[in-house]
Amino acid sequence: MLKQTIESLIKIPGAAQLLIILRGISQVVLINNALTGAVILFAIATVSIPLTIAAFVSSAIGTLTAYWGGADKNRIRNGLFGFNSVLTGMGLILYLSGPYKWIIALACAFITSFMTAALMRAMTPTGLPVLSIPFILITWMILLASYRLKAFTLTTELMPQNLSNWKLDISGSINWATGLFDGARQVFFLQNSVAGILILIGISIAGWKLGVYALLGNMAALATAYVLGAEHALIDNGLFGYNAVLAAVAIGSVYRNPHNKLAPLSAIIASCLTVLVISAVDSWLLPYGLPALTFPFVLSTWILLGARKTQMNF
Repeated sequence: MLKQTIESLIKIPGAAQLLIILRGISQVVLINNALTGAVILFAIATVSIPLTIAAFVSSAIGTLTAYWGGADKNRIRNGLFGFNSVLTGMGLILYLSGPYKWIIALACAFITSFMTAALMRAMTPTGLPVLSIPFILITWMILLASYRLKAFTLTTELMPQNLSNWKLDISGSINWATGLFDGARQVFFLQNSVAGILILIGISIAGWKLGVYALLGNMAALATAYVLGAEHALIDNGLFGYNAVLAAVAIGSVYRNPHNKLAPLSAIIASCLTVLVISAVDSWLLPYGLPALTFPFVLSTWILLGARKTQMNF
């Protein structure tokens, strides 16, 4: 019945294009499912309408750019040229200020589609997926360019700091109940636990195992961060969980094959590894005032996927 309903909807003018845009949003969490994308878009809307618009329009821009460029139709249809543009558009809307931030954000969503295509080509010999590295590189480039180009103005939240003056503060309490969902919301830069619950529901719609891995990865990262003595405020805000959510879904399910008998263990290892990576990357980027974004997820996932080429059980 559901399949017949979807097939009927696709026949409506513009419906197929809408589904592709929604898949571009769902691919942020490595899922090819328009309904997941719709639920995530609704989750974003519960927090910010401007971010909702940025996500939808950015996905459309990335997808249309790939279509006009003659990219592979299956990749376009599956939303693979949309999700990096989604993250770039949303991220720059948040990290930039000034009257031109929307123009810059959407223009960079357009450029991100080119970066995605280029890296897909460059990384083909490695057998590793591009993941969200195009978003990371374009966003870092624009944020760094702000120190040399007047058109780009950073928000006051992104302030370069001297690492030698940094003091670790592990005071404060952690709300472990909401912490289970906060990692998922931070994938989309959101500050509302209800949005995190909705995103996890969206992930689970595509498969209950995906939802389990998302929760498992978040829990593993929170526990690791706490045991290793991370700042409680960062743990409480989900900033140690969002990379782990993505890594667990990627390693435990999306890129799993029948040879990976220890995939659940690999997913936990990847999730715990993101805690070490984000701590190191945050220290590295602190003097530049740059956010780590999803680089810990990308690096941890590449490490585990690369290891699988010689240690297939993982």
